[in-house]
Amino acid sequence: MKISYNWLSTLIKTDLSAEACATRLTACGLEVEGIEEIESVPGGLRGLVVGSVESCEKHPDADRLHLTKVNIGTGELLSIVCGAPNVAAGQKVIVATIGAKLYPTEGEPFEIKKSKIRGALSEGMLCAEDEIGLGKSHAGIMVLPETTAVGTPAADYFRVETDTLLEIGLTPNRSDAASHLGVARDLAAILNSDPALTQKVHTQITGIDALPPALGDKKIKVTIAQTETCRRYSGLVISGIKVGASPSWLKNRLQSIGLRSINNVVDVTNFVLHELGQPLHAFDLDQIEGHHILVRPAKSGEKFTTLDGIQRELKEGDLMICDEQKPLCIAGVFGGAESGVTEKTTSIFLESAYFDSAHVRRSAKNHGLKTDASFRFERGTDPEMTVTALLRCANLILELTGGKVSTEILDLYPEKLEPYRVGFSFSNCADLIGKEIDRQIVFNIIKYLGIVIENEGNDGLLLAVPRYKTDVTREADVIEEVMRIYGYNNVEVSKTISYTSFISPRHFDQELEEKLCTLLEGFGFYEMMNLSLSSEAYYEEKKCFGKSTKSPQCGPQCDARRTFVRRPADLGTQHQPPQRGFEVF
Repeated sequence: MKISYNWLSTLIKTDLSAEACATRLTACGLEVEGIEEIESVPGGLRGLVVGSVESCEKHPDADRLHLTKVNIGTGELLSIVCGAPNVAAGQKVIVATIGAKLYPTEGEPFEIKKSKIRGALSEGMLCAEDEIGLGKSHAGIMVLPETTAVGTPAADYFRVETDTLLEIGLTPNRSDAASHLGVARDLAAILNSDPALTQKVHTQITGIDALPPALGDKKIKVTIAQTETCRRYSGLVISGIKVGASPSWLKNRLQSIGLRSINNVVDVTNFVLHELGQPLHAFDLDQIEGHHILVRPAKSGEKFTTLDGIQRELKEGDLMICDEQKPLCIAGVFGGAESGVTEKTTSIFLESAYFDSAHVRRSAKNHGLKTDASFRFERGTDPEMTVTALLRCANLILELTGGKVSTEILDLYPEKLEPYRVGFSFSNCADLIGKEIDRQIVFNIIKYLGIVIENEGNDGLLLAVPRYKTDVTREADVIEEVMRIYGYNNVEVSKTISYTSFISPRHFDQELEEKLCTLLEGFGFYEMMNLSLSSEAYYEEKKCFGKSTKSPQCGPQCDARRTFVRRPADLGTQHQPPQRGFEVF
């Protein structure tokens, strides 16, 4: 799992460096397997500056080349040969100076060197957007607004963002940490368990303000056929949107964790998924027949074309999101080609749901699909996060697309999933850990992990553990949470070791086996260990030590079945012995 340090810093305010965060996260069980410095534009546009074309003349020996004099704010004009058809005097342009290394959108990086082109000196390069990794256009050089200051570093002008990427080896039981918020939550618990910390740090989610009043100009209906497969379903309609490219900050966030920008609506749903851990899906409202969403199992043999253009044959039991005529989405796994958001989309239905992990896992396995959404649903998401994530997503879509809220938030939650209630004893905690931890530290750890203390006694607590902690359902699990946040390295190793010796009684068959083994070894045989599994075809009535058994190797009833002696003359005529035998070499 990839975590952006810059993104993490928006959820928790701390002075810790990325490396210090990585050390603390690894100590608490979120093992950071790699740290990488990344930039929103490859190469960081180092060595590129804003310049002004002071003069532009035709090259005397080449029809398509121009000789330019460019001011980059150093006091001396650079002579640069340019082949772009749109170059002209008075333009503000991006100049790659000598020594700069360019990373084009396509092709290998190359370095700018002083050179002669058709006999004319060239001391740099005027850049097109594809030549510096900012786009795909090669129609001409980039021309900037006339007000752009000469000498401005291109990295500042284009707001190139540097970041640190933390690669976390997430274990299957840690579904609660499958997001930037989850990692921030653990980090807050670690920092607040430090008695030397004078000011507590908190996780914070922005952009979850109440939505503007709904216009009521659209309608949507949702029906859940089997509530055990979909325990909560939230959604709303946003209309009047303009689908287009995402702003640079959103592209940078997604790019930092290896995701490709698609459009401003889809990018927002992906952004919220990785920020809060709640998958969302946007449907083109005009493609929903009857404006009716039906959450139901698939019918065997039903056909469905997914977003990747592949037609799939559904299996009975696949959990589907459908309209009145057709499937729209494999619930929690993959969207459909017909209902996806495109540039023509003007209204969307935004879905945020809590699906049963077993059903999502089965559907994903049936079709060999592994997506960011299924990764989280299969491990268990937070039923209390659906509306929060919906607000975060809707507010961003309204901001980036100019849309309007058409319906109130629809929230179907037939049976509320209560938190896990666990009794916790301080004495049991000390016994299991092997050290008595200060109670205030234990309180802080429990609190900042999101666990609620419902009642407090002399030696114990009654805790309400949120559902996003799918593996914390017993007292021992809570103690393990305390231990990993407190730090295994902070528990001293005992200088003494105590143990209880135990001698297992030996049966006659076991003693006989050992004596036979020793005897055969003395005769020059070598012991050979084999697998105990063998073909059913070998089973037949045999006798071993006077006992009747159905296996030539004595069968599971006999303790002596492990010993089998073969001489060279027997090789090839008897079956392979099951576990132990001797051969002469």
